[in-house]
Amino acid sequence: MKIKIWGCRGSIATPGSTTLRYGGNSTCLEIRTTAGQIIIVDAGSGLRNLGKALILEKDATQIRFFITHSHWDHLVGFPFFQPAYSPLSSITFCSGPHAQDSIRRYLTHQMEAPYFPVDFKLLKAKFDFRCGRPHMEPDNCRLDGLEVYPVSLNHPNGGYGYKFIERCKTFVFLTDNELSFQHEGGLSRAQYAEFCRGADLLIHDAQYTDDEYKLSRGWGHSSFSDTTDLAIEADVKCLGLFHHDPDRTDDDLDRQTEFCQKRIYLADKAFKCFAASEGMVIEL
Repeated sequence: MKIKIWGCRGSIATPGSTTLRYGGNSTCLEIRTTAGQIIIVDAGSGLRNLGKALILEKDATQIRFFITHSHWDHLVGFPFFQPAYSPLSSITFCSGPHAQDSIRRYLTHQMEAPYFPVDFKLLKAKFDFRCGRPHMEPDNCRLDGLEVYPVSLNHPNGGYGYKFIERCKTFVFLTDNELSFQHEGGLSRAQYAEFCRGADLLIHDAQYTDDEYKLSRGWGHSSFSDTTDLAIEADVKCLGLFHHDPDRTDDDLDRQTEFCQKRIYLADKAFKCFAASEGMVIEL
């Protein structure tokens, strides 16, 4: 599978001179499977640029979304997603269990007057909010060679992270997941470590320094230390730091990445650690 990052900023989009290298758009990932499926994770502001790219591809008409949760920074790009305005597009939403009705309500609501000038009913694409999963099992979704496992996020108002497995390669995406505070519906740290166990790539929320976290505990996001320690405990092969704080500059992220890399070294581990950046492509 091939993963491309279209947005990795947290809380709010932050364009500007200090975010040029890592990017200022909020959460949006594209996954291309070996079978050619187009999977999109979250609809943050990065979705706008992804939509512009997809509309130029003749065969990019079958699109499947997995939404982690419905906070604004993860949905704000949808009204600007060009394929949604094309009658050639077929868009399916496959969120966590029993979430499809909620996603429909949230997407429709954000395009209602006076919040947006174009009503959802005017979109031309074919929408399916009931994921057709012929091989659905209680805890996973099989889609033409790709297996998707949802997991509850530890975040205010809940949400879902996802594990994607194709050809024995595993990608785990856990944004907006707080590891040192218990939210309703969230799992324990040990359970998240088990969910991530041995992943080829873990991309995890790492919004705060240790000092910042003292003031933001309970807000739904993890510190660099906690995220790195989770990756160490889960014995992952590669860690991507994600959901960059809107006040975090490119230079700040360089320093925090070095901090995490040193923490990995001191734990006698040797896996790669990087800060996610807009435009980054990772092949598993």
